[in-house]
Amino acid sequence: MLLPLDHDVTEPQLPPTSSIPPVPPVRPRVERSARLPRLFLWLVAIAILLVILAGLVWRLAGDKLLASALVPSAAFSVAAAGNGFDYANAASWAARPGKAGDPTAWRPAGVAGSRGDTAVFFVPPTVAFGRAQWNERSDAAASAERLAGFLRIEATSLADAGPMWAPHYRQAVLGSFLATDAGDLANARAARDLAYADVKAAFAAFLAAQPKDAPIILAGHSQGALHLMRLLAEEVAGTPLAGRVAAAYLVGWPISIPADLPALGLPACAVREQAGCIMSWQSFAEPADPKAILALYAAEPGLAGGPRAGTAMLCSNPLTGGRGDAAPAAANPGSLVPSANLAAAQLVTPGVPARCDRQGVLLIGETPSGYPAYVMPGNNFHVFDYPLFWSVVRLDVAARVAAWKAAH
Repeated sequence: MLLPLDHDVTEPQLPPTSSIPPVPPVRPRVERSARLPRLFLWLVAIAILLVILAGLVWRLAGDKLLASALVPSAAFSVAAAGNGFDYANAASWAARPGKAGDPTAWRPAGVAGSRGDTAVFFVPPTVAFGRAQWNERSDAAASAERLAGFLRIEATSLADAGPMWAPHYRQAVLGSFLATDAGDLANARAARDLAYADVKAAFAAFLAAQPKDAPIILAGHSQGALHLMRLLAEEVAGTPLAGRVAAAYLVGWPISIPADLPALGLPACAVREQAGCIMSWQSFAEPADPKAILALYAAEPGLAGGPRAGTAMLCSNPLTGGRGDAAPAAANPGSLVPSANLAAAQLVTPGVPARCDRQGVLLIGETPSGYPAYVMPGNNFHVFDYPLFWSVVRLDVAARVAAWKAAH
């Protein structure tokens, strides 16, 4: 309804502005949401930095960290190491003919296993990681499980040659190889002597089970290779037994060409068609930093009596079967990539390349994928010395056995 123009209209009274409460400013929602991605990016950056720093610390001081964590604090004691093994008893062997659950019967998918007639004596690597004492029995539950894993990924590369024998022994613990203090070094030497005594006894039992004139393969890794070097020098070199060795694989332990090799009684392998020779290598991804190995190498005199320090180190190339060579990945018919617990493995073709460098270590190119555990400081692929060349070692041992049989 329209009002007449003369109608008295009263305007509404508004409260004074001073009595109106201030309205807070509305902040754009985008400001908070924008902070979240920035915070996430900062967290990612910090995490990456921590990983890089951890890797740098491991690369620069990993050996010292391992030593402080693993070198035993007690004095060496034979009693603490437990009783020795009776190698007439099948339980004293991690692998031997007829043993139930023998891990060396395993083969990766797609590979058929067979057994020839040339017996293999394989001395396993260190699987004793405790620090309460300087020696541990390798048949203790945790150690025995690790040992089975290493036999699965290492010894199987040689197992087609024939019956495989791998002894348990009172191993020098891992920390004994990281000792630098004078007192600790004396304990470490005593621990190695005890371990060697077991290996020597096992070897005598192995030989007693073989035909008198049959060829044999000697092989080991890491600590196992160290004991085999001494065994060759003390029990094989200069005896008729040396003529029965179709090949010796002393892998994962440095050998001086002038200070060790003359005492071993066998030459370094020059070609794959050669029998009665030694293969030895130590695997590093690039960039390689073998300072820990070189320090261990120089610490004691060689088996021939001269100093090792500053001498040429033997580097065999498993891809060529010779010494000091280089070969591309295409020459590697298969690298074994184990699971983290060593319970399974996959064969990858082609495998890694290999070339010997001037320091005597075997370079395998950039860090290969699929090896998540056990890579040591300095890009040291020590744990994978055999798996990296698993397929070609099978070919190598077959060729050397054939060469021995042809010569005899």
